[in-house]
Amino acid sequence: MPAYTRMPVDERRGKLLELGAELFARHSFAELSMARIAGEAGISKALLYHYFPTKQDFFVATLQEAAEEVRRRTEPDPELPAGEALAGSLDAFLEWIGENETAYRKLMESAGSVPEVGTLIDEVRDRTSARILAGLGAGADPPPQVRAAVRAWLWFMDGAILDWLEHRDLSRAELRDFLLGALAGALTAAGWAAFPPPSAPPRPRSPSSRSEPRP
Repeated sequence: MPAYTRMPVDERRGKLLELGAELFARHSFAELSMARIAGEAGISKALLYHYFPTKQDFFVATLQEAAEEVRRRTEPDPELPAGEALAGSLDAFLEWIGENETAYRKLMESAGSVPEVGTLIDEVRDRTSARILAGLGAGADPPPQVRAAVRAWLWFMDGAILDWLEHRDLSRAELRDFLLGALAGALTAAGWAAFPPPSAPPRPRSPSSRSEPRP
């Protein structure tokens, strides 16, 4: 982008956030300065400060933009049963990670050292757990064991995804079904009738077949 190219405020801000996503995916927070970011953007440092008063503000805005993209892409289909809706959302999340692996790794690595990252991850987990509990029909005040099962599963999910990225010995569909099965198991242990975890819902059996023994 040529230096000092004039463009609308919203467009300029969007371009800067896109650049921020690329830069923070490749470099740690400490490695980047506002001068370097401005140089990469082809603008003056003063103009960059006009949009983002500090590097921290720029970093947080970049993370929030990424979180909003994930939220849009993983929005569950309200027309589907809870299990199928969650499977679709989880598949979309894993697809996003496949497209943004470095950014996801950096995000997880920064969670303990950059307070804003930890806060953002907590907010995303809170929103996601509330969405899952609502889909399960657990209401705004779910039983403590059910709430704990769903929230703990979200931590487990990130650990399983990082293992998947390191070893790559599961397909994305296998990882998705494993994660859904883990959630179903946790909910069962919590005394909640969980949704079925398989990728394809079980076929309804005819009345005559219900009494037949399994092979």
